[in-house]
Amino acid sequence: MKIALGADHGGFQLKEEIKAMLQSMDHEVVDMGCDCEQSVDYPDYALPVAEKVASGELDRGILICGTGIGMSIAANKVKGVRCALVHDLFSAKATREHNDSNVLAMGARVIGPGVAQEIVKIWLGTEFTGGRHSQRLEKIGNIEAKHV
Repeated sequence: MKIALGADHGGFQLKEEIKAMLQSMDHEVVDMGCDCEQSVDYPDYALPVAEKVASGELDRGILICGTGIGMSIAANKVKGVRCALVHDLFSAKATREHNDSNVLAMGARVIGPGVAQEIVKIWLGTEFTGGRHSQRLEKIGNIEAKHV
């Protein structure tokens, strides 16, 4: 799977740990920054990740900042992105099964690396169940079309 990673300064260290794990799992990782712990603006990293996923160039995206909130808000402004802010294992599974999320946001100041790695594994390994959830995604697409 081709996965885009993006983080601001608050998520830099966790991004590096997630990147190493993904590479060890033989995923193709495209690191879109940042590359330091100096203060940067999270929208500058959320946007390119979201655009690469929305265009289909990359399969999924993972965004990390201090809380994950800013990254998820910014990513969800891009048409075709369904970014889920996740800090627990149940939500990681549910957002794939029910929402077909294509971008994952996490907060490095909210969860530790062990939980974050388990979230990523579950999120990547869970398939969208379709069925009644497909009509809900269609409704989200209609909202998106109306407001873009």
